Amino acid sequence: MPAQQRPIAIYYEHPDWFRPLFAELDRRSTPYIRLDARHHRYDVASKDGEFALLFNRMSPSAYTRGNANGIFYTLSYLAHLEEIGARVVNGYHAFTVETSKAIQLSLLEGLGLPYPAARVINHASEAPAAADGLRFPVVVKPNIGGSGAGITRFDSPEELKRAAEAETIRLGLDNTALVQEYIPAEGGFITRVEVVGGDYLYAIRVYLSGDGYNLCPADICQTTDGKELARAACPIDAPKSGLRVEGYTPPDEVISTVERIMEVAGIEVGGVEYITDARDGKLLYYDINALSNFVADAPRVVGLDPHARLADYLEKEAR
Repeated sequence: MPAQQRPIAIYYEHPDWFRPLFAELDRRSTPYIRLDARHHRYDVASKDGEFALLFNRMSPSAYTRGNANGIFYTLSYLAHLEEIGARVVNGYHAFTVETSKAIQLSLLEGLGLPYPAARVINHASEAPAAADGLRFPVVVKPNIGGSGAGITRFDSPEELKRAAEAETIRLGLDNTALVQEYIPAEGGFITRVEVVGGDYLYAIRVYLSGDGYNLCPADICQTTDGKELARAACPIDAPKSGLRVEGYTPPDEVISTVERIMEVAGIEVGGVEYITDARDGKLLYYDINALSNFVADAPRVVGLDPHARLADYLEKEAR
């Protein structure tokens, strides 16, 4: 098929998260195809794709929905596409960073950026020793995460030691985890900065509720004034979590830093989260995401339609 006639391929796993993007492409009559990562195949002898570009929307939290096979399969598929020279948005390197909290911290360390103190372990028995010298509380955070899945907090060394001895600590899908300082959030919020095409798009403040770690912005259905956001803008399965959200413009230095993080990570579309430590006022980067569902009801919350901006970018890159 001539290149100019080839569709955009959206490679995705969650059945509901990407409906707004599909709707935007439908509205524009943009040719695209949906590739379901839960049930997929490819020919290693293929030298050319049937699409102008592939947009990788595979989620690291797929294992929580019974689709763990897709995570490792996706790495092989993306490597194949890049080997044959196919255009991929959020390709192999981006997905490698997305699926490893340990690699994310190594990236931040390499850039000289601040992050919550942490150690990496591959066996639960290592957790108490890994926490030596860290400030408690600490969290054990699975290396392959997504929306806060599997994160456990321990308030004292004794509590962590008891859990390790009882073999109740779970390290996640690849049996690798971070033992990391739990950071109390100054102002009671974290900040997520979104990029499209590697450039700043918008940022939001997410006001935390209790000690939960599910901060997926598309699941947030309440603004800071307590009004419920448009339900259609949330994923169908989104809980009314009670978290509050507001649009926010970070300092220029933070925006430049986030863009640099994404450049090094190879992430064209995604988000970076940071928090300010209430104990000392220090800004800490802690999560790098190659998957973004965008905040619910974005035009009202942040003053723009991110799916329209995303469609613009995909169309431009497909040409």
